[in-house]
Amino acid sequence: MERSTFIKNNVKIFNRIIVFAFMLLFITNCRENADKKWNIVFILSDDQGWNQTTMQGSKYYEMPNIQRLADQGIYFTNAYSANPVCSPSRASIMTGKNPARLHITDYIPGSPYPYQKLSTPHMQMGLPLEEVTIAEVLKDNGYITGIFGKWHLNKDKNYEPGRPGDPGSQGFDEVLTTVKPEPDADPSADAHHAVEITKRSIEFIEKHQDEPFFCYVAHHVVHRPIMETPELVKKYEQKEGADLPINNPIMGAMIERMDTGIGQILDKLDELNLTDKTIVFFVSDNGGLEQLQDQYPLRGGKAMVFEGGIRVPVVIKWPGVIKPGIQNDTPIIHDDLFPTILDMLNIKDTIAIQDGVSIRPLFTEGGMLDRDALYFHYPHYHHQGFKPAGAIREGDYKLIEWFEQTLLGEEGQVNLYNLKDDIGEEHDLSKEMPELTNSLREKLHAWRKKVGAQEMTVNPNYDPEKADMRFAEGEEQN
Repeated sequence: MERSTFIKNNVKIFNRIIVFAFMLLFITNCRENADKKWNIVFILSDDQGWNQTTMQGSKYYEMPNIQRLADQGIYFTNAYSANPVCSPSRASIMTGKNPARLHITDYIPGSPYPYQKLSTPHMQMGLPLEEVTIAEVLKDNGYITGIFGKWHLNKDKNYEPGRPGDPGSQGFDEVLTTVKPEPDADPSADAHHAVEITKRSIEFIEKHQDEPFFCYVAHHVVHRPIMETPELVKKYEQKEGADLPINNPIMGAMIERMDTGIGQILDKLDELNLTDKTIVFFVSDNGGLEQLQDQYPLRGGKAMVFEGGIRVPVVIKWPGVIKPGIQNDTPIIHDDLFPTILDMLNIKDTIAIQDGVSIRPLFTEGGMLDRDALYFHYPHYHHQGFKPAGAIREGDYKLIEWFEQTLLGEEGQVNLYNLKDDIGEEHDLSKEMPELTNSLREKLHAWRKKVGAQEMTVNPNYDPEKADMRFAEGEEQN
């Protein structure tokens, strides 16, 4: 055999060995990932706006640990809250169902506004026990479960062990429930429980490091009343941009405090050699309150179906599976997180009804979702003066329907925006594109009917002099 032929044949054999070795390694890794019991750390911030993140380019707010998660995982630029206020969005995360289907469409217990133009529909005062939560599913599959922080899915916040509707009856083994501070609380005394929530989360992880766990870290930051230690607030008061409407020094201090705790949790995972088998989520429950910080370039804020109220940061880190540093602009919603977690853990979905879809296909380049639209339903008045409305987003277009104008037959019933060209929702296209406007409105109505959404009605007791009263005369808030 000639020397050149010998060399070529041996090179071919060597290449085949290399290819086979890589294939074997890939198959082994896939099997290990499939067989591995991944831990879940799910971190939820409260009222943190989409523009209050370094992922969206903020140079004012400091969050190196949240940014670390984004750098090591995937950040969704078009992620949405299922509702512009907290209880409904948390119900969606827990169940994978849209708040409209659950009839939890306002914060609990809500404000009925009995003398407004429209009557607010009766709302479910708490997540029903028959609803299956992500904690219950994971517990049934061998996970230890813990919640540390805000629950807000029972009729009130008088949490106690074993009380129906509190976390212990909804699948959580270990529970720390906390509430937001009173306006006159001491800002230096861990008013929003950020330190306490972190401490208990770390203790839970240490205690259960040898078994699969679901750690739900539910912060109160940056919900009102905003407060932090004077020293940390002063740091942000002295930063460049402190006087801009899109920045708030107190919120900056609060976010840093939360981020420091997140860093401590991530460091603990490193210390215990759990990082490579722990999936970490970072999510906000709804948009930021516009009165405290401008949501620019988004319009509006919390309790509105404008982008400022429903577009939120979502980050997922899945070591060895999600390529680090990915950004994805596919629209997703809180409803999707429940089925996504089950898909990531290879747990077969036995829930009869879910409104979300697994977004796992988006974790790889070129992945797509088989879904045409996202829907929102907020049939309530809000004490900041915001009006009831619903919305649909399909592709780049978003239609908002205003319930007062619709039910009273007034002008301005709908707005249509192209979010790709007009993220600030400044240019209403409804008159220019009547066919698309009518089509989206019909889809929105069909969806509300499909999920059994509760509709508002014209209020026979409307009284313009009392319209701003949140409760009936003589009635007290629960």
